[in-house]
Formats: sequence, C-alpha cells, structure tokens
Amino acid sequence: MPPADYTCYRTRTPPALDGRLDHAAWQRAPRSPRFVDMVTGEPAFFDTRAAALWDEHNLYVGFWIDEPFVEAHLTERDSLIFMENDVEVFIDGGDCYYEFEINARGTIYEVFFIWQDAYTRGSRFDVPEFDLLGRKALSFAGNYDRSGQSFWWGTHPRGARWAFVDWDFPGARSAVFVDGTLNDRSVVDRGWRVELAFPWADMGWLAGERALPPRDGDVWRIFFGRFEKLGVAGALPEPQPAWCWTPHGSLDTHIPERFTHVQFSSRYVDEL
Repeated sequence: MPPADYTCYRTRTPPALDGRLDHAAWQRAPRSPRFVDMVTGEPAFFDTRAAALWDEHNLYVGFWIDEPFVEAHLTERDSLIFMENDVEVFIDGGDCYYEFEINARGTIYEVFFIWQDAYTRGSRFDVPEFDLLGRKALSFAGNYDRSGQSFWWGTHPRGARWAFVDWDFPGARSAVFVDGTLNDRSVVDRGWRVELAFPWADMGWLAGERALPPRDGDVWRIFFGRFEKLGVAGALPEPQPAWCWTPHGSLDTHIPERFTHVQFSSRYVDEL
C-alpha cells in the first residue's frame, strides 16, 4: 500500500460531539490541506478541511466548511443529500465500503456497498443482514460514465456493487454547527462544521480481518469529500463542484483505491 496521506492520532478524552470542534483534541489534531477539485486537483473555491482522531471506542471525523451562504433543505433521512451542499465520508472495507453524507441541517444519507464479485453463496456476506430480496438491494455501477459498454457495470475494474440503501451504521453519531444563519442569503455566513463518531464495535463488516480498534501503523482508506450546489442567475452547473482531500481524476466518488490513506498511530494527540 502507498505511504499514508494522513496520520490519525489517539485522543485521551472523547470530543463533545456538539459540532463545534472546539475540544482541545481537535485543536491539536493535524488538519487536511485545503480540499481540491476531485477531477483536476486544483484548489476548491471555498476552503474545506478535515481531521480524524480515534480512541478505543470510536473513529472521530471533523469537517471545517467555509460557506458564505449556508443552505440545506432536505430533512428526510436518506434523502439524496448529495443533490445539495454536503460533506461525505466513505470507509473502505476491501470487498465492501460504506458511504455517509450529511447536510447543514444534520440530515443523513447512508449506504452500504458490497462488490458483486465478492457476494457469493457461502461468502461472509451471505447472511440475513445482507439478504438481497429482504433488504431490497439495488445494483450500482458507480456514479460516472454509464453509457455504452459501461452502462450496467460501470468503469471500475470490479464492476457493479450491491447497494443496501436501508442499512444504517449502528451507533454512529453526528452533530452540525452552523456559524451563521441557515437558509438566509441576506446574511453572509462564516460556514458550518461537522463532527462524527463511528464506533469500532460496529465496524466488523468493514474491518474484515483487520484489528478493531486498529493497531499502531494500520492503514485504512477513507474518503473525505464535499459537494457544493453553486448557482449563478438561477442556473446550476452540470455537474456541480465536487471537492475532496485526495483527488480521484474522475467525478466518481466510488473508487476506493483513490481514497485518502489514513495511518493510525497509538501516539496521543496531546503529546504532539
């Protein structure tokens, strides 16, 4: 595996999970570079940073999102949050991966994906939790270039995935703080922040044979991204801007091998 892009340090005390990201551990945690365009790698229009921490119970993720007009309208869980402004986390599990999205209202969208070439009779995924009929799984081929020969299987070498759109990460917690006034363009805002916690105890499908919590030096692939609904004179660009920590060279967020490589360190963040 390539060298890590980021070192995730331990925290002695869990963050408050109020979205403000003012806990001492967040102040010391290294932050990502400014997010870049997912395709070109050029700096994003608005500044976005992310950071991660961990302890024996959870993986913590924080986002600092500059936004002059904080806007979010979708309120129903598992709405297509990526159709408006959001931030996203994907966690790669080798033969599967997990997608999490959240908007400034705190509305969540989650999907669990299993590569179809890994879903076979007798495999570890052949269990009631991932019953294709009972869970109404959908076939998904990526979110880019599904035309001609790639229509059914997409452009990824592994082909399509089973998407479990009704799967929720057990025990996950989230909080959003808006530094401004939501959905009021008469006020110029500073932005919004997001704080997340994903319990290790409920990450067994993603860990596979890996230790939980991770061991010192373990590397996981995690995507940190942002979608922005930018409009001028009532017109919206197509596609809308997509910004992330590690560029993909494509508008397809579903390329795990291009996720940010996060190395877990047993060193405590307050020792830095």
